Amino acid sequence: MEIQRSRLLAGAVAALEELGYARTTVTQITSRGRVSRRTFYELFENRDECLGALLDDVLGMLERELGGAGLEGLAWRERVRGGLSVILGFFDREPALARVCVVHSQQGGPPILARREEAFARLAGAIDGARGESARAAGCSPLTAEGLVGAAFGIVYARVARGERRPLTGLLGELMGMIVLPYLGAAAARREQRRAAPGPATATESGSSVFLPARRDPLGEVRMRLTYRTAQVLECIAGEPGVSNRVVADRAGITDQGQISKLLARLERLGLAVNSGNGHAKGEANAWTLTALGREIAQRVGSSTLVEKAAA
Repeated sequence: MEIQRSRLLAGAVAALEELGYARTTVTQITSRGRVSRRTFYELFENRDECLGALLDDVLGMLERELGGAGLEGLAWRERVRGGLSVILGFFDREPALARVCVVHSQQGGPPILARREEAFARLAGAIDGARGESARAAGCSPLTAEGLVGAAFGIVYARVARGERRPLTGLLGELMGMIVLPYLGAAAARREQRRAAPGPATATESGSSVFLPARRDPLGEVRMRLTYRTAQVLECIAGEPGVSNRVVADRAGITDQGQISKLLARLERLGLAVNSGNGHAKGEANAWTLTALGREIAQRVGSSTLVEKAAA
């Protein structure tokens, strides 16, 4: 039955893409999924239950990507930026599923709208964590985070609904500037706006499947899973050869010095970075630079400009 369920959900994506929410019926879903109506009603009570299951599956995919992005232990600003980058990148790769989340779900019945509100509340909770960052942030209320989620969603909704071809990841700096402004002020917001956004993601065929294709891991040949934290560390070392553990941690937004030490040691074991300092001697600073392989990997994860500067 799991195969039949997957085919029905894929059929639902195809029907939504072609017809829109209001005109999508059980018949349209079953015909595109090539599954009988009898099987449909063995799995779902009605159309809205099927579309609710589809939304749940898509949100589950996003949660797994966020969970695997290595955001735990990062400072608030890096954690929010990393999470937002994951979400926008997912939407760029999966435009049909982005429309399920952002456009079609807005037209659903009470159960689907309740799922949306729950997802919004979780995002607002992540942003609301900023209130412990500074005295300025402490003056904000939980309503600030709710308003920021609503504003960001409205911007993304407009782009997705219009079917714009520009990558949503291009919005990362502006959205982060908007989110940071009330908590950390105008200077911090401008810094977020100026930071480079990730490169465009490769979109899959619209409506072909409700499951994400396996993504090529840029670190596959060195047997290390790429996370947002790893990418930030590689970018930092590429841009500032000879940096110490503390500088790397600050640039990557990692507050736990034990975590940064373990990550740097692992990069050294894998042949991606070398420590040319005397950090192993008491009181001496480390000095990290990337190897040729490390520079190649950093370039592949979007740090090409910094790498060129480092190699010059």
